[in-house]
Order: sequence, then C-alpha cells, then structure tokens
Amino acid sequence: MMKTITEYYSDPDFTVFKVPKWRADCYKFLSVDVWGNVPSPLQRKLSSWYSSVYDKSFSKNIIKHYVRLNYSDKDYLSKFKPPHGKTTFESFQDFFIREFKELPDYDSPYVWPCEGLLCDEKKVGDLEYVKVKSDVRDVSTVFGLSRKDIPNEYTFTNVFLHNKNYHRIHAPIDGTITRIQHVPGDLVVLRPWIYKENPSLPAFRNERYNIDITDKNDKVWHLSIVGGPAVGTIELAEGIALGKQVERLQELSLFYLGSTCCMAAPVSPRYHGANTFVEMGTPY
Repeated sequence: MMKTITEYYSDPDFTVFKVPKWRADCYKFLSVDVWGNVPSPLQRKLSSWYSSVYDKSFSKNIIKHYVRLNYSDKDYLSKFKPPHGKTTFESFQDFFIREFKELPDYDSPYVWPCEGLLCDEKKVGDLEYVKVKSDVRDVSTVFGLSRKDIPNEYTFTNVFLHNKNYHRIHAPIDGTITRIQHVPGDLVVLRPWIYKENPSLPAFRNERYNIDITDKNDKVWHLSIVGGPAVGTIELAEGIALGKQVERLQELSLFYLGSTCCMAAPVSPRYHGANTFVEMGTPY
C-alpha cells in the first residue's frame, strides 16, 4: 500500500522560520550588498578560517548540548557514526559530516538526495529571471548550462540544509554520471527566509559543484551542490567521476558547514511541496 505524505514527514517539530520583511531586507542587504561585494577569494579564506574552529578537539564538547537543543529524539545520535572510520566524534566537524549507520531505504525509484527545507519547487518554465550583480540569469545558470539544455517541463527544487541537518548528498536515482562541473563563485548567506521574493538567489551566484546523472530512460537529472558562508570544502565522494555508474542512495558529496542542494528533474515530487521538510532517501 502506498504510504501517505505524513508517513514520509518524520520531523514533527519542523517549522518554517517567519522573518518580518524589514528584517529580511536588512539581512539580505548585509549578505548580498556588503558580504557579497567582498572578493570571492577573501570570502573563501575567511570562511575556511571560521570553519577550522570546528575541527579543533575542544569543539567536540558542543555535540551533546547541540543534540539536546536541536532534536526531539533523544536517541538521534545513535543512528549515526563518526566519519572516515573513526570510532568517536573527535570534533564538532566530525558530527557535522556524520554518516548513517544504515542508510534509509524506501521502495521508490526516485528519492530525495538530501535532508532539509524544500524552499523552492516549480516547473522550470515558470521560473523568473534573477538579477545577479549586473547580470540577468535564468535557472540554467545554477547548473552551468544554457537555457535550451533544461526542458520547461522539468521541475526545479531547492533544499536548504540547516546546520542541524545531515550534510551528505546522495544519488536520487540509478544512472551514469555524464557531467561534473565546478563553478567558482561567492559564499553569500543561504538562509531562504531572508530572500522573500526568490529563496534560491544564492544558488545563482555561489560556488557549487554540478553533477548530471543520466537514468536508464536517457533522462538527465541535474544536481547543483551549493556552498555558503563558513564552507571550507565541498568534497566529492570517493569514486564519483565522469562516466561512473551510480546506484540510488550512493553518496555523491559532503559539505563542511553550510549548504543547499538544487535539482532539475524530469519528474515532480509526489509527496512534498515548498516549505516542507524532506529527508534523504525518502520517496521523491
């Protein structure tokens, strides 16, 4: 029997942040017009310096308190293990890039590649152009493509990964990697509630990795893995390379602090819409 949407929605404490417009405009000004005008290399240098604090051993003392404050499930951490074969979480960064002990797996050919707030969900043909600095860009810019490369009937989604979310990105389908592209860019603030008119604005200008996966029906799934402030690294997983076969749920990449994952897909989400919480591995 097909599950209901509520059975895929396993975070009952999830709420969408409500920010007054005046405050959102202030945050946007600081992010885009102030921080966004700092040269990109300096943004990355400062972000890397900031993120390095979480690599220090003393930062592991934050983990227990952070879990207690941010998760209603008192056994939340028991679902995960430290990264890179470690036996303990040696820093907060280890917790941030935690690994599932056992990946969630549902009977679905298409799954969400990550966990977070689905802050944007529209047909590609319905998306408006976005002004970035002096340029006007369409959604294909996010994926490093031209407008003709993504059909209008494709669905664009943008999942914002809050600091408390699981920060690894997985393949949404079985297929072949047919493109990998690194796009240099800024690291403006990602939080979608400060961009009232366009929650996906940072994806048009921030540093990102674009990965195309072609499925068995020769349909291309476009993923864009977008960095934000405090991102020291966007790291591709071992074995992820052009021409490689990937299986649904196979890890594609991980983030060291702060991220967004955009996707342009040939099918639309069946159970989720904008401003809902999605989880990695649940049916798309």
